[in-house]
Amino acid sequence: MFKATWRNFFAHKGRMALSLLVVVLSVGFVSGTLLFTDTIDRTFNTMFATTSADVTVSTPSSQNQSQGAADPTVPAGLVTQLSKVPGTAAARGDVSTQQLVVVDAQGNQLTSSGGAPTLGMNWDPNSKSTALSAGHTPTGPGQVVIDTDTAASQHLVIGNQLKVVSGPGTFHVTIVGLAKFKTLNPGAAFVYFDTPSAQSELLGKTGVFTSVDVTAASGVSDDQLKQNVIKTIGAGYDVKTAAEETTSNMNSLGFISVLRAALLGFAGIALLVGAFLIVNTFQMLVAQRTRELGLLRALGASRRQINRSVRTEALLLGVIGSTLGIGAGFGLASGLIVLMRGAGLTMPAGHLAFQATTPIAGYAVGILVTLAAAWMPARRAARISPMAALRDAGVPEDRRAGRIRTAVGLLVTGAGAAALVAAAHSSGGSGGALLGLGVLTTLIGAVLIGPFLASGVIRVLGAALPGLFGPAGLLAKRNALRNPRRTGATAAALMIGLSLVSGLSVVSSSLLASASEQLDTSVGADFIITANGSLPVTAQAITAAKSTPGLAHVTENKDIQGKVGTQQVQADFFASSVTMPQDFTAKTVQGNMANVFSGDGIALPQSFATAQHITLGESVPVTFAGGTRTTLPVVAITSEDTVFNRGEAYVSLDTLTKSVPASAQPLDLMLFAKADPGQADAAYKALQSKLAPYPQLQVKNQADYKKLLHDQVAQLLDLVYGLLGLAIVVAILGVVNTLALSVVERTREIGLLRAVGFSRRSVRRMIRLESVLIALFGAVLGLGLGMGWGISAQHLLASAGLDVLSIPWPTIAAVFAGAGVVGLLAALLPALRASRMKVLRAIATE
Repeated sequence: MFKATWRNFFAHKGRMALSLLVVVLSVGFVSGTLLFTDTIDRTFNTMFATTSADVTVSTPSSQNQSQGAADPTVPAGLVTQLSKVPGTAAARGDVSTQQLVVVDAQGNQLTSSGGAPTLGMNWDPNSKSTALSAGHTPTGPGQVVIDTDTAASQHLVIGNQLKVVSGPGTFHVTIVGLAKFKTLNPGAAFVYFDTPSAQSELLGKTGVFTSVDVTAASGVSDDQLKQNVIKTIGAGYDVKTAAEETTSNMNSLGFISVLRAALLGFAGIALLVGAFLIVNTFQMLVAQRTRELGLLRALGASRRQINRSVRTEALLLGVIGSTLGIGAGFGLASGLIVLMRGAGLTMPAGHLAFQATTPIAGYAVGILVTLAAAWMPARRAARISPMAALRDAGVPEDRRAGRIRTAVGLLVTGAGAAALVAAAHSSGGSGGALLGLGVLTTLIGAVLIGPFLASGVIRVLGAALPGLFGPAGLLAKRNALRNPRRTGATAAALMIGLSLVSGLSVVSSSLLASASEQLDTSVGADFIITANGSLPVTAQAITAAKSTPGLAHVTENKDIQGKVGTQQVQADFFASSVTMPQDFTAKTVQGNMANVFSGDGIALPQSFATAQHITLGESVPVTFAGGTRTTLPVVAITSEDTVFNRGEAYVSLDTLTKSVPASAQPLDLMLFAKADPGQADAAYKALQSKLAPYPQLQVKNQADYKKLLHDQVAQLLDLVYGLLGLAIVVAILGVVNTLALSVVERTREIGLLRAVGFSRRSVRRMIRLESVLIALFGAVLGLGLGMGWGISAQHLLASAGLDVLSIPWPTIAAVFAGAGVVGLLAALLPALRASRMKVLRAIATE
């Protein structure tokens, strides 16, 4: 039996090729994802471990969470103090900030090719990460060194002039040198200053550093040096060893875990779709080999041997496909690294981090999925009786099993629909779990009842085919209905990808509609002024904005942290000018927001007030970051049914100034501006002209802001749709495979059609129309499921501001039409093969 199985597998290589390709794609995606993310992990870990000081001393990160706040600093005297700590070989002060924007002589911003932040630092002649490659080091004001990668991407050379905008102000510098990375280039643009210039121009004052690096003396461990440092300077600082600093830096790279989860999630979708294809393939192969398997039974093969034979074929398919897939994973990982290079992250493509988990996961996924997919066809094959060898019958359809499958599918679908409804009406934390349960169960239910639905839906979809295409249309419709189980399984592969596309489309469309409506109803300002990245709006820019002709007023907005209540629980405050109510309307459940900005009071979000048992009118102790403790009345409770400033507390700038000195206040996060009546267009142009010298600022009217939101969502969706494209490709392969095997199965039938006058063109049309019907059936199921998921998700998120349901009908229609095109393309090769059959040879086929 093993020899027969082995010969049979390699004697029909063509019929296994598409199934093999699906295993290769799925395993390739999994192994490539693991290789890629493991390589990123190892590369960054090596970089951080190489560049981290033995001990790093800085202020606790919790002391500086407010946007627009100046970088936290330590006194320069700490360097001298740390250099005298027992076990210290040397101590050096560091300056590092992201709060700057650099532009060249043409006004182009100096950024990495991937848009990563620009970092301003003081030059370290003993740096472990960079070395001077050209020119000389910065030796005074107006001199900088930039990294070679940024210089190449921005076409900069030594001697070029640059303008630097930082929190303290704007100044001009000249490039005097280029620095090359010894380790990984993390993708940012680096600008190096001499230490005094970095302190005064980037931090706004001399005598401070952002951190201090301490080098251990020979024979002193990092842990021992850390303990000595803490004994010397006390517990008021954040002290980390090199290992702890590396771990902290790795933990800050949250995008790696998110990227891994996203890529593996889409790989799982591709595996699920591929499983349907493999199930379909083996079911059809078993049906086509009925006589062969029956003869084996007649010759003495047991049911167990037949079962084992089919499973052995699946095992061979899994092993070969997984091996090729792991190889494809290397290619995918290398390609992703090349893409990362395009984003400015110079990772070594030839040094992939190959770990044992990659081949283990690859083989486990490929083999287990293939064996699981072949389990039911193998059982069906084992039930073939020896008498089947004497007739041209396939495996008899088990009507009882079909009815049980349909009944179970209806129950599962009903339970999933109930979970989606419950999620839509849920207001607690269980809503997300209910939504996930509903999505999973309705998907399983749709797969189970697919054959039951196929009869009714395909009759409707194909109703016009006989009238439009004559006998070819009628036969295409009947062929699609001939085997509902096969049709349902083929359509299910396409259904999964399309359901996710439509569900995400509904959620994203609702997000944009909700944000647009809230922008119209909440934002009364004509113009919104924001700064790029973490750079705040500087005092000079505010002065320029306020001097713009045609503006009625400019509203300043700061973000600052505070501690509220007797327990001093942390809260984020939005501190604004007295004109804030004219420019932004925050929803309230109690009180009036106007009282916040016209007097000494605060507004708290509803969830915070409820959790801390704070009521309207109650006076509570408040300590703003950098200020003294004060007591303020709660004059409003804000609703959290909003997209903008969700969860923010509010306070007026006047109230903030009374407890926090101006020197300790963060710079402005954003500005609102209101034009004089009838002066909106002129004021817009004047404001853009006034703020042109400040390249870090973006001036947008409401229409521009809506477009920005749309573009941001569109970029995310493009990435998601691109990854889902793999599942669609696998689904197309499923349709191709089903049709190709169906053509083989119907060889004699097609020959008879040709004999009675069916033209080659009619045969091709019949196969193509059958494929389009199956694809459209999958689209109907997928779009219906996806819209149900999206509507449930929108209702669940209504309390978070997504209170407008928007179904993107043009997108839904385009996806439906695209499914028809997918079906048409998938049928090209099978239809061509069917039309080229020799009539007499086809009729003589057994």
